[in-house]
Amino acid sequence: MIITVNGDNVSLTKELSLAELIAFLQLDQPDYVTLLVNDRLIYPSEHKSTYVKDGDTVEYLYYMGGGQA
Repeated sequence: MIITVNGDNVSLTKELSLAELIAFLQLDQPDYVTLLVNDRLIYPSEHKSTYVKDGDTVEYLYYMGGGQA
């Protein structure tokens, strides 16, 4: 199965939960990653129960707070 992750095709042998996908992709600081699947924001509480399927598009970025004090 093929999914698109941040614009790149990724081949998977089976459907993975988002938590499993984060581990598979070896993302740094997984507690700070924000995920969208098919343009839908997926909350961290849903990462273990949401599975990617063939053809899905996953976008991830790291949320960093901050600003000028």
